[in-house]
Amino acid sequence: MIGLGGLTGPIVAQACATSARAIATAAGELETGMRECVLGVTCDRTSNGPHIVYPNPNGIGGMGDTEEWVWDNFNRDPHAGGPMLSTAENVAKEAGISTEEQHAIVLLRSEQYQNALANDRAFQKRYMLPLEIPINRKKTLTVEADEGVFPTTKEGLDKLRPVVDGGTVTFGAQTHPADGNAGMIVCTKERADALSADKALNAQVLSFGSSRVEKGFMPKAVVPAARQALANAGIDFSDLAAIKTHNPFAVNDAYFCKETGVDAEKMNDFGSPLVYGHPQGPTGMRVIVELIEQLAMQGGGYGLFAGCAAGDTAMALVLRVG
Repeated sequence: MIGLGGLTGPIVAQACATSARAIATAAGELETGMRECVLGVTCDRTSNGPHIVYPNPNGIGGMGDTEEWVWDNFNRDPHAGGPMLSTAENVAKEAGISTEEQHAIVLLRSEQYQNALANDRAFQKRYMLPLEIPINRKKTLTVEADEGVFPTTKEGLDKLRPVVDGGTVTFGAQTHPADGNAGMIVCTKERADALSADKALNAQVLSFGSSRVEKGFMPKAVVPAARQALANAGIDFSDLAAIKTHNPFAVNDAYFCKETGVDAEKMNDFGSPLVYGHPQGPTGMRVIVELIEQLAMQGGGYGLFAGCAAGDTAMALVLRVG
């Protein structure tokens, strides 16, 4: 469809860690000499996901079995058995993270997102391209920026009550299903020098980390994944010039900051998926691209991406921009 009929490659899926896994797979092929250049493309549609029907001749009246691919997974993790919301509630209860603390994170991320919109979206235009969608033979729709971002105020958040009785997580303290696409070229330094429009920019993937914690405590997994990635890169949190997370719940960032000592204001400088939505496949890749662009604007340095994936897992990566 994009005129690259001679290319082939695997399909990789790891829930919200899909992007990190795709980059890790590409990096592995480079390190083993199998490839010099890999195009990674991630896409997802969670706002109106597929309704799947499986044939079942033994069903009542011959009816097939059905599955809501997105919502069935959101509402019941097949491993832990509970909805994704329960993973945030479990961690909030264990770590003592209140609704007020979560709402403070939401307000902060919303304010930081405004930095990405400043000067006619100057930051976003560094990496975000308009997309033309044919509606019919005569009409084309152009998508140029994020859609579905809900205006957030303290007054609005204060009116919200927890989704679950006795819980802490409100609808305002979690992300929303969204759609998106993101792509990245992972290649050798020589190929990067040939392809890059900015010869002075050098973004290098250094290491990866992955982790699994106890069932149903997904937000916790981000911390050991981040620590593993940093250890594999031979650096510490104090060496980082920028940190980005994908965060389906504000609990994720609240817990991350409690455990690592990182100031909530010192990460996700231009917002995060908590604000602009959470298509599982491309979420991490967009965040990683933003991390690279932020480091380039700051003059380089080490950057960390970390994010959860499904009921109790997470992935992280460390890169360096010079």
